[in-house]
Amino acid sequence: MEAAATQPAGIGRKIDRLLAHYGESHRNPTNEVIHMVAIPAIMLSLVGLLFALHPWAAYLFVAASLVYYATLRSPAFLIAMLGGTVLLLAAVHAMGGLALPISATIFVIAWIFQFIGHRIEGRKPSFFEDIQYLWVGPLFVLSRIFQHLGLRW
Repeated sequence: MEAAATQPAGIGRKIDRLLAHYGESHRNPTNEVIHMVAIPAIMLSLVGLLFALHPWAAYLFVAASLVYYATLRSPAFLIAMLGGTVLLLAAVHAMGGLALPISATIFVIAWIFQFIGHRIEGRKPSFFEDIQYLWVGPLFVLSRIFQHLGLRW
């Protein structure tokens, strides 16, 4: 019964295939922990960098990201990403005039850790194969959180 609660519904769905493929290069526990921290940090930094460039660039990026997530037909992920987006935008607004230097610093440090994690893993990042995996990364983090909470996606 417990295992059923954490298994993704509909194994044939695109989202399940994407997460399964992404998970193949994220099996090492150290790499996974790094990703659990670095992926949200990278998302924050991307939104912050775009916001520093022009606020509408950030809004366009998050809107396009949410459209992509909607195409995956997982209401749980879409709602969680919508909530996460609100938090990211609030954090960027809180940075104020320091959004550019803070975001740039976070971006560089988080990517260094991502590549360290993949060095430990011994596998290249998934987005080297397909750029859409840059958007799957946050879903990977959410999937681990959902599994921990016993939620379906």
